[in-house]
Amino acid sequence: MRFFVLRARESFWFLPAVFGIAAVVLAELLVTVDQVLIDHGTRIPFLDALSASAGRSILSIIGTSMLTVAGTSFSITISVLATTSSTYGPRLVRNFLADRANQIVLAVFTSTFLYALVVLRAVRSETDQGSGFVPTLATHLAVVFGVLDVAVLVFFIHHIADSVQITTLQKRVQNDLLAAINLIYPEDVADDTTTATRQPALIDTAPVPSKSDGYVQQIDLDELRDIAKDAGCVLDVVAMPGTFVIPGDPLVRVSPADKITDVLKKVQEAFTFGTARTPHQDVRFALQQLVEVAVRGLASGTNDPYTAVTALDLASTALIPLLTRPPSATALTDGDTATVMVKWPAPDDLIRDVFAGVTTYGLEHPLVIDAATRLAHRLLETAPNSTELILRDALATLNSSRS
Repeated sequence: MRFFVLRARESFWFLPAVFGIAAVVLAELLVTVDQVLIDHGTRIPFLDALSASAGRSILSIIGTSMLTVAGTSFSITISVLATTSSTYGPRLVRNFLADRANQIVLAVFTSTFLYALVVLRAVRSETDQGSGFVPTLATHLAVVFGVLDVAVLVFFIHHIADSVQITTLQKRVQNDLLAAINLIYPEDVADDTTTATRQPALIDTAPVPSKSDGYVQQIDLDELRDIAKDAGCVLDVVAMPGTFVIPGDPLVRVSPADKITDVLKKVQEAFTFGTARTPHQDVRFALQQLVEVAVRGLASGTNDPYTAVTALDLASTALIPLLTRPPSATALTDGDTATVMVKWPAPDDLIRDVFAGVTTYGLEHPLVIDAATRLAHRLLETAPNSTELILRDALATLNSSRS
């Protein structure tokens, strides 16, 4: 359920669908209320009665203009975003899709169109079959929606102008990285997790194969723990989030092997695949996005070292707490027994990824060298011995490039 919510959160269809259904229901409800008021001869104060032609004109203008505004606004936005993503990375398009403000704006415009369309269907003139009917309350509310939509359009223009700025894009990527780190490397280790010192030895294992190809985007670890508990086995996760698999590749190894038939289908359903990596459980990809923005800023066509400097400064906010927290959990437990084994990236691997990008592409830019040196010194203040060696090697490379 949690993974469905995450996918819905990043889709452009969910909120417009919800708002659209609500608009249709509200329109039918108000049309019914208008009919009841007319049948009882009740007049609503401050609302002028409308002719059928006036009601149709108002609703037609509101409906068509809102749909036109929605289509034009988002076509221009996608064009601007395509230019921005080609400069700083196509994977940043996901941030645009996940932007709640963009989803709400599209939902407001489309739901106003649907509301006006449903109310327009109820308008009847005296020359039509039956008596004339103009839903006064529903029509005036459509006018209110139209006025509010103008305010939403102004907000949308401001929001888009702000969201396509590189600093805003970098901040969103940093937020994704922080969320992934807080999930995988929490400050407090939960009671249902443990470290490698308590992992059982796995013997007599059988693989659970993948049924499809794609990147592992999500793994329902709680579901895997329940499966292992019910079957009385241990599940060793082989394909962690971010791994690309093809049909037949092992997802999990089951121990003992004779439990494979009991857990095969359930384990496969606990994995979510997609055509691209996502940062929710894939902390390495979350960091890769920040490094990619920095590297693309150093490209000859862009030549923007300040973007790389900002990316390195933002990376320090995430990496420094990472070195002070307990190691990531390597097993989920059922009481005192480890039931699900996992292999999250080590902090040393993440730090190598950052400095590998800098030392490969940024040694010709003094500003980037200074920012990377500043990051290394910050990390050295809290780094353990193994990480300290990596940082000193990176510093040696950076210092040699100055000469």
